[in-house]
Amino acid sequence: MGVLNVTPDSFSDGGRFTQGDVALKQAERMVSEGASIIDIGGESTRPGAKPVSVQEEVDRVMPIVERVNGELDVAISVDTSSPELMALAISAGVDLINDVRALTSSGAIESVLSADVSVCLMHMQGTPGTMQSNPDYDSVTGEVFRFLEARTQACIEAGIERARIILDPGFGFGKKLEHNLSLLANLGDLSALNQPILIGVSRKSMFGDLLGRPVDERLIGSVVAAALAVERGASIIRVHDVGETLDALKVVTAVRNVGNGK
Repeated sequence: MGVLNVTPDSFSDGGRFTQGDVALKQAERMVSEGASIIDIGGESTRPGAKPVSVQEEVDRVMPIVERVNGELDVAISVDTSSPELMALAISAGVDLINDVRALTSSGAIESVLSADVSVCLMHMQGTPGTMQSNPDYDSVTGEVFRFLEARTQACIEAGIERARIILDPGFGFGKKLEHNLSLLANLGDLSALNQPILIGVSRKSMFGDLLGRPVDERLIGSVVAAALAVERGASIIRVHDVGETLDALKVVTAVRNVGNGK
């Protein structure tokens, strides 16, 4: 999954891809490097981010969704918690709604209920504005597991088919470095949820904390973490650097296949 932020303030590439032609070229580049999903987001969820109005988010996202959908053969994900944008994106033919608030916003479940789209439910402690103030867990993996299990069940009870649900443990969303490392080390525990797992660690502050690297020097840390996540059962990797990550995952897959006697 290639990240396409159409925001002025995202932590990694804010402001770079807000114009239609530039955004489309970035999407084309990621597809050429091997992305099978493009994740388009119009509201930054970096730590301390301020919310934007629904109309502003719609105005940022929908023109890019329409351009990418009209010109590229790729699955499209929209990264949003807005039921209004979810409905518009679904009408425009997107394939996935990627919600950091796990469809807890009023009207969110209803917006996706009857649509033929997948949904990604993410764990977050707090809100983007406050989540990194003082995150605290007795057992981060256990708490993430229970939250995702509960949200999966809530969605199924509301009428969303289990086969449509993807889960994201939410690296960096209300989690300190030690929480992120513990979550990555124990990611395999989430396999008991029997749902595809999406992880997004690309260029995140955990690598700044661990390696002392600024955002534009976190490629190696991000790629290694992606490889470790796939080894531990992740199905979808959300990244800024598609080609480099795909090379690493090809190595992981080749070694796994040999180990399985293929």
